[in-house]
Amino acid sequence: MNNFKIPIIPPTSQRSIRFPNDLIEEVENAIKDKQTTFSAFIVAATRHAINELEDTKDTNNLISR
Repeated sequence: MNNFKIPIIPPTSQRSIRFPNDLIEEVENAIKDKQTTFSAFIVAATRHAINELEDTKDTNNLISR
């Protein structure tokens, strides 16, 4: 028997930010015909960018030792 877990939606806060029009178009083209939303794409892209920064920071710390 599988252990199905109902996903828990994390708490969220609303922020109003401005995007350049060309970036909005690029995101909309990237998600076209996909099962996602603009917000979900931006959250995933932001998490990816933060992880990349953390990985770079970790690598830099190893190199500087």
